[in-house]
Amino acid sequence: MERTRKPSLPGDILKEMYLDPLGMTIAAFAERIGVSRKTVSAIVNGRAPVTVDMALRLARAFNTTPDLWLNLQQAVDIWEARRNPGNWMQIQPIAYPV
Repeated sequence: MERTRKPSLPGDILKEMYLDPLGMTIAAFAERIGVSRKTVSAIVNGRAPVTVDMALRLARAFNTTPDLWLNLQQAVDIWEARRNPGNWMQIQPIAYPV
């Protein structure tokens, strides 16, 4: 079943479920996990994706799994790709012999 609504961005989850309840600023969090404020800000504002390295940092900081953060990012990436058809739409399925 295909989603009709865009999945939540990992940055939205990071801000609303982790940083805001902790009363932590983007700058303080960035310093805590050893990245620039600009890097965290870009993720929170939906301008940059969560990378594997960032997923590991987020997982360590919040005692979650990297899979959580990467799955959130993957859901958004797939949703956006399906709405912006590219050359992949021209690929014909390969029939497997039965």
